[in-house]
Amino acid sequence: MFRQESSDLTPSFVEATVTTIRIYSYIPVMSEILEIFVSGKSTKSEWSAKNPYFTNITENYVLNGASSKKETRHIVFNLGDSGLEYKAGDALGVVPRCPPELVEELLQICGFTGEEEVETNLGHCTLREALTDRYEIHRVSKKWLKGIGERTGEKPAKIEARIVSRKRSSSLDGALIVDWEAKNEQDTPEGYVEMGEFGDNSAILLQELISNNDAMEDYIWSRDYVDALGDFIGFGFTPQQLLEGMDRLKPRLYSIASSPDFEKGTVHLTVAIVRYNHHERDRTGLCTGFMADRCEAEKTQVGVYMSPTRSFVLPEDGERDAIMVGPGTGIAPFRAFLQQREINNDSGRNWLFFGDWTEEGEYLYRDEMDKWKESGIISKHDLAWSRQGDEKVYVQHLMKNNGEEIWNWIEGGAYFYVCGDKQYMAKDVHSTLINICSEYGGMTPEQAKDFVENGLMKSEKRYLRDVY
Repeated sequence: MFRQESSDLTPSFVEATVTTIRIYSYIPVMSEILEIFVSGKSTKSEWSAKNPYFTNITENYVLNGASSKKETRHIVFNLGDSGLEYKAGDALGVVPRCPPELVEELLQICGFTGEEEVETNLGHCTLREALTDRYEIHRVSKKWLKGIGERTGEKPAKIEARIVSRKRSSSLDGALIVDWEAKNEQDTPEGYVEMGEFGDNSAILLQELISNNDAMEDYIWSRDYVDALGDFIGFGFTPQQLLEGMDRLKPRLYSIASSPDFEKGTVHLTVAIVRYNHHERDRTGLCTGFMADRCEAEKTQVGVYMSPTRSFVLPEDGERDAIMVGPGTGIAPFRAFLQQREINNDSGRNWLFFGDWTEEGEYLYRDEMDKWKESGIISKHDLAWSRQGDEKVYVQHLMKNNGEEIWNWIEGGAYFYVCGDKQYMAKDVHSTLINICSEYGGMTPEQAKDFVENGLMKSEKRYLRDVY
């Protein structure tokens, strides 16, 4: 225990507290606990992306049915004595670690031990630590590839090859048929013509990538540094050069799937695990693979922090109705919303649109949803299955089928929420909502667009989105 003494302060004027600080190394193999005697007001620790709280996963199980070809997991983190707080609608930041087998393969390819000292944005460390905890090695970066070009020159080196001698023997008796030797650099055997210049394949490929952005995007989309070093190891790397241009390791944000009042001291996630195969190698998403495959329950230390939202929140008035559209893992914040609405005894109605591939394989949290429907927490529940039956049914199709009732809810003051895929689903839902407001609200398409995008979204803030 440390104590700061001062002749100007006495216990009668200052309230003293003992603050416990847990210090973790970046590679969480041990921790040190210090108790510090602090005078004055105590301050709550602020955990962040740069200063994550290291904890462990207490639950980690697959939500999908046995027939499903997807892997969606329910993951629960222990918040311990972190003081971390959140509300329904917030996100959790998770700091991943790169796969150790991928790190070792990179070191082996380059002929490094991993103990070489390198400089990073976080200071000096070993090369192994840098590849594990400070850089993203699961996908090669443009900057890294362009850096090779800057080191070696813009144009690939030309290679010259010429025939200096030629001998040919009979396959029958071994007699020498041709015995030719060049007399000068321009001399060639009879019947041979010059083919022109050729270059090193690695240099040619690098020049093509640097000069053609489409080729660059296509290359980096499916390759990590093991793939890239297979193409460019001939250029040679020092340990420091290997790191130059790599993207820094970034946390991943996940919509929280629980109310803080549901199971105090925990935070729940709904995570789609990314698995794929490129160039004859099985791969995973950096963070999803880390949580699914390399985090042992109750043991593995994982860095986390809260990412609060200002806008994606429940209505302050619990009597307001809520329409929630969240297919796939987009269900996560709405599970949190429904838990919170139940705990708060909110009287507002809840209408949930959910969908995925099939009911048997991807109906996430089915038992919970059934209980909420029985208790009346979920007032209406529409389900869309895109790979079940003859037609593909998506959430926007069910919205269109219920257009008049959706309009009545919105006209009555309901909040409209969307969570999930930004590129396709959210755009289709947005267009469908505008069409509903036009058809049943007596507006022109232009008026409906203004009503949705300026009225509901900006002025009234009743149309809220958490899309990615």
